[in-house]
Amino acid sequence: MYEVIVVGGGPAGTTAALRARELGARVALVEKGNLGGTCTNDGCVPTRVLAKAARLVRDAEQFAEYGLEGELPRVDFARLLNRTQRVVYEVQEKKQLRARLEEAGVRVYEGAGEARFLDDRTLVLEEDGATLRGERFVLCAGGHAGRPSIPGGHRALTHSDVWTMKRLPPSVAIVGAAATGCQLASVFAAFGSRVHLLDVAPRILPAEDEAVSKGIAGAFERRGIEVVTGIGGVDRIEGADRGVRLFYRREEGESSLDVGAVILAVGWPANLEGLNLEAAGVEAHRGHVVVDDALCTSAPHVFAAGDITGRMMLVQSATHEGGIAAENAVLGGSRTLKHAVVPHGGFTDPEYGSVGPSEVETRKDDCTVAVVPYADLDRGVIDGHTEGACKLIVSRPTGRILGAHIVGEQAVEVVQIVATAMRAGMRVEQLADLELAYPTFTAVVGLAARRIVRELVPAPSRRGGDELARAAEWEYRRA
Repeated sequence: MYEVIVVGGGPAGTTAALRARELGARVALVEKGNLGGTCTNDGCVPTRVLAKAARLVRDAEQFAEYGLEGELPRVDFARLLNRTQRVVYEVQEKKQLRARLEEAGVRVYEGAGEARFLDDRTLVLEEDGATLRGERFVLCAGGHAGRPSIPGGHRALTHSDVWTMKRLPPSVAIVGAAATGCQLASVFAAFGSRVHLLDVAPRILPAEDEAVSKGIAGAFERRGIEVVTGIGGVDRIEGADRGVRLFYRREEGESSLDVGAVILAVGWPANLEGLNLEAAGVEAHRGHVVVDDALCTSAPHVFAAGDITGRMMLVQSATHEGGIAAENAVLGGSRTLKHAVVPHGGFTDPEYGSVGPSEVETRKDDCTVAVVPYADLDRGVIDGHTEGACKLIVSRPTGRILGAHIVGEQAVEVVQIVATAMRAGMRVEQLADLELAYPTFTAVVGLAARRIVRELVPAPSRRGGDELARAAEWEYRRA
């Protein structure tokens, strides 16, 4: 009998298994397919390859401005998808997950098929019928792309189907304008497809700060992407002469689109179907496993982490949760989960990055906000990427940095420095005092911090030696 059995070999599961073994437990990890989880095999990694290709196409459009001669590239979609699979393989080889797990003493069941509870202490594996007994379990089975039940829904694709497409569609309708939908809209538009992006929400990226939603929507429209928000839902999908026809509801009645492909990006339910959770006494609600702040399920010997909980569905968060779940499972502790500072973003064009609450969420507090356009950055002018802005939110009474929301070149990288400052408990004047390298996009954070310092400390109150609010020569902005 194993002391801990981990179900799922993604970031949460591998972290949980390694941590449980580090604490001295006898551990088995069961993975139905390939180790690495959705992000490595089917999500972040291959999608980022598409985003890289899209950036190369975009940058080629600047050749003439920089005295370069050359034809604009044409996308060979089949070769690009082949590249995504090679990169996935290279990342798997780099991680060497199975070797690391086995070296640590974890018994690995990879390619085991579905794992199903026979009773509260026994799992049976689909592939070979093997049964595993465990004292405690950590469920990290992840999630999958949602596929709503609509007439003709089988004609639609999800992001998982992109990797097996035979050719680039001349036009595509993407239903769902959260992170996945927006990233796919961005890359398909860069490759030359006519893109329609639809969502039932009143704005795209509805979970992000309103400035991010507005900034990305504006950039998309300038790039020729049709953004349609506030739809009443999708009615049906029918076959058409050159693809499919999507029928959806608007306030004025039913509308339709004839496109080469429809891609659904409308949710991420957990992989619960084969687990037979009832046999283990584990409760699920609205497609996800229910856990408390110690990541314990309704069964005291079963814990869960990562996408299966439906909480914070990000790789960095899954890794954090996997470690906590393993510690509580092995040590019998009650270390609680707190996602205090979680930077995240999307590889759209332009990128967006966020950390902390939105401005709306901080309105009940006494806060101040600085918004610095990328056009104020010398680096933005140099690189010809002046689109976007950085919003920094700071508490007036304490000077603590509460969050940042950025749209612009390298936004996902830039927001990391704000997250680091927040985690370190820095005050805004300390962030303003950092001598950030010039010329960089990251410097936008220091510029925003200095503007807030100048607001919080009026000029007559500044001492002669206090240089925190002094603007650098490059910070000049035209009125």
